[in-house]
Amino acid sequence: MTFISHRDDLLHVEDVPVPTIAEDVGTPFYCYSSASMVERYQAYEAALARLKVDIYYAVKANSNLAVIHTLAKAGAGAEVVSIGEIRRAITAGVPASRIVFAGVGKTREELTDALRIGIFQVNIESEAELEALDSVAVSLGLVAKAGLRINPDVDARTHAKITTGRKENKFGIDIENAPKMFALADTLPGVSLTSLSMHIGSQLTNLNPFRHAYVRMREMTLELRRLGHAVDHLDLGGGIGISYGIHTPPDLESYARIVCECVSDLDCRLSVEPGRSLVGDAGILVTRVIYVKRGAEKRFVIADAAMNDLLRPALYEATHEIMTVARTGKPEETLKRCDLVGPICESGDYIAKNCKLPDVTEGDLLVIMGAGAYGAAMSSTYNSRPLIPEVLVRGGDFSIVRQRQSVEEAMRLEAFSPWQIAGEPQ
Repeated sequence: MTFISHRDDLLHVEDVPVPTIAEDVGTPFYCYSSASMVERYQAYEAALARLKVDIYYAVKANSNLAVIHTLAKAGAGAEVVSIGEIRRAITAGVPASRIVFAGVGKTREELTDALRIGIFQVNIESEAELEALDSVAVSLGLVAKAGLRINPDVDARTHAKITTGRKENKFGIDIENAPKMFALADTLPGVSLTSLSMHIGSQLTNLNPFRHAYVRMREMTLELRRLGHAVDHLDLGGGIGISYGIHTPPDLESYARIVCECVSDLDCRLSVEPGRSLVGDAGILVTRVIYVKRGAEKRFVIADAAMNDLLRPALYEATHEIMTVARTGKPEETLKRCDLVGPICESGDYIAKNCKLPDVTEGDLLVIMGAGAYGAAMSSTYNSRPLIPEVLVRGGDFSIVRQRQSVEEAMRLEAFSPWQIAGEPQ
């Protein structure tokens, strides 16, 4: 079911017209559909039901408390990459026993807090981190349950900045070194290493890389067992892509068949960590046209949303589907190419290049689709632009789940040095 669509020529999120929200909260703003997130989570559950796979939401995709709570209430655990995300997950209602802590640079302080909180598992990504985890656990009188993130050296064939499973990558360890790491763990009193983990990249729309990676994981599981090591849990990662208006997303039933064929007979607890595919299509970014600037060869539509609000196009050369909130009814051939840009003082500040839009004018509302993942979570206050609101919709109701930040709030953590006179030039 489509929960974000035009109805009576106006874009609706579930049963709420987008202009109604814009009038209440101003622009720009993010808006999320509760029903879309829950439906997508339930689709994962249904596809993987026969395999009894645990689903951990990758919080980095969208760390808003209301979003995490929506998925936690549906049954999701949380895959986190910082102590901040752990605390958000706990606050949003995720049990500590349903939290997996990933990430390549966990500090001893973060590991200490995570173990005290009692999370399910720490996924380690280097020999140094394994030894640090052991040291922390011993100091707390605990044995930490750990997983080893392996790199199967499979090319996910996505953008270089979101590919994570190659041999020479900052994440995880070369799969061939897994026996060495398990042997080391056997000598450490503070660690119980019985799990393998992998995540080969993000925005995968072809399932073949998953198959190749899971076959390699299967082979390594059997090898580790042959060497006498216990392996009782396989963390299969995430990475399934969404449409963005141009791709065909993978079919979850086909993905489940690959999981079944590759690892279901190993008698391991299985888990997956979707992020983008749960929340990406559930969210939009709504912006208002400030000016239309016509150059000699190009038209620029200057809007009030910018790269600090949505970084993906500038960072990844990512493409989002752009449309007007009010449907014009004009035929496709009347659409005109333009660059949709923001007010940031950077040439790289754009939402879309060479996109096709009607002949919009000042004050028109535009919507950036597929913005529920890596949008608000990656936003910043660059150019002293305050963070924008986030809105959650359920049926005919909407609620602001992050208030619009004021300039004064953004400056509140800053201060003059003691030798400066506040407000006077030195």
